[in-house]
Amino acid sequence: MATNVDEVPAACKVVLAGTIAKPLLKEVQEGLSKLLKPPLLVGFLANADPAARMYADWTAKTCKENGFGYELREVNREELEDHLIAANQDKAVDGIIVYYPIFGNRQDQYLQQITDVSKDVEGLSHRYLFNMYQNIRFLDEQKLRKSILPCTPLAIIKILENLHIYNPILPYGNRLFGRTLTVINRSEVVGRPLAALLANDGACVYSVDIDGVQKFTRGKGIRKRRHEVVENPGLKLEDVAPLSDVVISGVPGDRFKVPVELLRDGAVCINFSSEKNFGPEVKEKASIYVPAIGKMTIVVLLRNLLRIVQDRAGSQVSPPPAVEAKEVVNAAPL
Repeated sequence: MATNVDEVPAACKVVLAGTIAKPLLKEVQEGLSKLLKPPLLVGFLANADPAARMYADWTAKTCKENGFGYELREVNREELEDHLIAANQDKAVDGIIVYYPIFGNRQDQYLQQITDVSKDVEGLSHRYLFNMYQNIRFLDEQKLRKSILPCTPLAIIKILENLHIYNPILPYGNRLFGRTLTVINRSEVVGRPLAALLANDGACVYSVDIDGVQKFTRGKGIRKRRHEVVENPGLKLEDVAPLSDVVISGVPGDRFKVPVELLRDGAVCINFSSEKNFGPEVKEKASIYVPAIGKMTIVVLLRNLLRIVQDRAGSQVSPPPAVEAKEVVNAAPL
């Protein structure tokens, strides 16, 4: 289990994301030291969401502390499209991040596709999303250039790895085999990608939102293939949370709390909402509690930026493989 944790009553360990992020940050700093110049990340803020503002402030602070260039551009949302196109064409800009939501509808999905794939540090463009959902982990046949994954889902995976929820004895791509997790959030930016990534690594994942429960798995057995999704009409949070080794919640509202009585004894609980989805009583039931993941998310963002700069060196991203391809492949560390 992880070290450097705070002792709390009832043997629950409160694990801080900043502590878990330190080894990954060291890896990022080592990679940065080999570049000729610091990469420039440009962030676009086009809303009044306090969580988005906080994320932008954290990004600026972490970039400055670790030798990365960062520039925040606050723009009107109606003009964001033009600003993104200009940043794509600006050779001085190495990476782009947009602090969503902007419109809060399908128009946001359109904006995600405008960012040049070679500058998309969030992994939200079509090529990266296609690879993620198809469980294709590389951009090239030589398996030298890894696909970029969305920052918050990848941050949660790195936390789960640190907590040894991932079984290091099993090969990559199967290290969650036998684990059951509940993810309370099915947004297209965090919840659904996270459920898919966890299932692609072998887990049984219950994806919960206001409309019900979906089950993400790779089918029976330890076969390596991409995840599948099954609707579960009638299932609710109270049906699946008690089955879960890990409960991960990211409901943005301040009124939602995961009922502690639904947790199995010794469950691992992770909160990725700006609000606290778990009350103080979670420590009476959980074995490990991670109250926030922001610091890990920022480090993953820097890691994605570094990887993009390293991979850019004269290579072009090829078109995605045919959609009918079903075999999942290229299991590798994320």
